Amino acid sequence: MKLFRAMLARELGLALRHGGDTLAALLFFVLAALLFPLAIGPDPKLLGTVAPGIVWVCALLAALLPLDRLFGADFEDGSLDLLLLSGLPAFAVAGAKAAAHWLVTGLPLLAAAAPVAIMLRMPIGAAPALLAGLLPGTLALSLLGTTGAAVVLGARRGGVLLPLLVLPLALPVLIFGAAAPAAVAAGQSPRAALLLVTALLAAALPLCPIAAGAALRAAVE
Repeated sequence: MKLFRAMLARELGLALRHGGDTLAALLFFVLAALLFPLAIGPDPKLLGTVAPGIVWVCALLAALLPLDRLFGADFEDGSLDLLLLSGLPAFAVAGAKAAAHWLVTGLPLLAAAAPVAIMLRMPIGAAPALLAGLLPGTLALSLLGTTGAAVVLGARRGGVLLPLLVLPLALPVLIFGAAAPAAVAAGQSPRAALLLVTALLAAALPLCPIAAGAALRAAVE
């Protein structure tokens, strides 16, 4: 556990040193959401209906932006070999990377989601359901993204392959996450959708670090 905390602290320190990545993800999230009213019109009823889906799609795409740096810099300078020889299992290294990605990308996106959703005329009463779905949803996206980044590590045109690999895997999270605030807006309970998003996180929590760790071992051999 001590090694894991040290690894997480290292990743957070590196993320703070490259704070532009977090800022870029946040700006992309906000600017991409702003494009939708320009494209589909300012009708409040229409915007309120599609706002949960807009927020989720923009959050998913924004979370992909920093993934190419997640292992790439460590792989290029040889730090990844040292991390895997530090005594920390490969799956724990991947888990620390995923946790750091969520803390520096997923958490800021979660904080920005409610203002963006209200700007898009989503009913205020649906905001708690949106945030309740985004909390486990962004965690699952970080785990899936970390796995995808590990799988394409060292591959030619890995930056192109990464979204093609992660986006299909993230579709269930996107569908059920957006369904929760939509259910509230329709006068229904969001419980089923939120439980499904949480179940996806529960499945990803053990499986993704193991898969990512195996991919890291294969990449450095």
